[in-house]
Amino acid sequence: MSDNESEPEEISDLSNPDVTTKYRTAGDIINKALAAVVEACVDEADVATLCELGDKIMEEETGKLYNKKLKGKDDKVRKIEKGIAFPTCVSMNELVGHYSPLKGESRPVKAGDVVKIDMACHIDGFIAAAAHTVVVGADKVEDKRADVMMAAWNGAEAALRLVQVGNTNTQVTEAFAKVASEFNCKPMQGVLSHQLKKHVIDGNRVIIGAESEGEKVDEFEFELNEVYCIDVVMSTGEGKGKETELRNTVYKRAVETSYSLKTPKARQFISEVNKRFPALPFSLRAIEDEQVARVGVVEAKRHELLDEYPVLREREKEIVAQFKFTVLLLPGGTKRITGLPLGPLETQLAPTCTIEDADLKQLLASSANPKKQKKKKKAAEVEGDKKDGDDK
Repeated sequence: MSDNESEPEEISDLSNPDVTTKYRTAGDIINKALAAVVEACVDEADVATLCELGDKIMEEETGKLYNKKLKGKDDKVRKIEKGIAFPTCVSMNELVGHYSPLKGESRPVKAGDVVKIDMACHIDGFIAAAAHTVVVGADKVEDKRADVMMAAWNGAEAALRLVQVGNTNTQVTEAFAKVASEFNCKPMQGVLSHQLKKHVIDGNRVIIGAESEGEKVDEFEFELNEVYCIDVVMSTGEGKGKETELRNTVYKRAVETSYSLKTPKARQFISEVNKRFPALPFSLRAIEDEQVARVGVVEAKRHELLDEYPVLREREKEIVAQFKFTVLLLPGGTKRITGLPLGPLETQLAPTCTIEDADLKQLLASSANPKKQKKKKKAAEVEGDKKDGDDK
């Protein structure tokens, strides 16, 4: 018998109840952190401070859990890794995302700004991600800001009902396009909703936000026990992101590349990255010595040791909105574990457009949890049978 056969392989999908619990627990933490940053998103709030708040809550809350050391293979003691899986980003108005600035390069949010807050954490490599969009201040919003936010929200609600076992990723992409056109918006090109796996935030199975000449993906059917991060990003503009003059600060270690860096600061930087962020994205804000981060990242990029998450933007005066959530495809149906409700936005937003398409209306009116509906129907039928029996 080979070594591989003698060791039972770890089951790291949702057929393992422990895995499902870890995803749900990470989801609860993300919802808590996201809600806190949403609440702190007031006029003149500093973006770097908002990002630090989200990261701090993710670190603190994951730090309270799963602290028992486990015995793994060969009786080696294993500590469960946990923490940030994607650093908090706070991107305003025409910025598409990934804005997580260093303290000295930050800026405040202003009343009326449309602000997208994006983050993810993990427990034992099982990732929960979410994003929410808010308008700073309490003023009623009756212009294209309301339209693009409701386009993104309804796109997310449509996706939740379509990411079901047996459906295809193409159906979801088509729904994004339909919803966008109802609100005179465009889905952002280049946005992908990835399958999540242990320690993998960008799995190979993807739903594309908008197909373009240069970007198409293979069609596939959703399967039981899969996990997806659904990322819905809509724009009032062309839906094409452009590079900005802003510093990119979010990176992920390119694990397939290795190179021995020359300068002491660069070596210190990549050593810290390898130790603290071996597989998942991080922000330069998280590197203990900012000078080391600034110098080290340049050399690490030159030798392709890092994948970059660039800060992209739409044209000036255009608005981008985003809603993101994580779903588990369980035997009982698709379960959303992250994402906040519309909340105050329900009354704050007064879009100029509404959904007229009959198929979309029907889809959005359907239950996002069909199994619960069936249970209710069954209970009602049982109740009806009882009453019939009593009448006899």
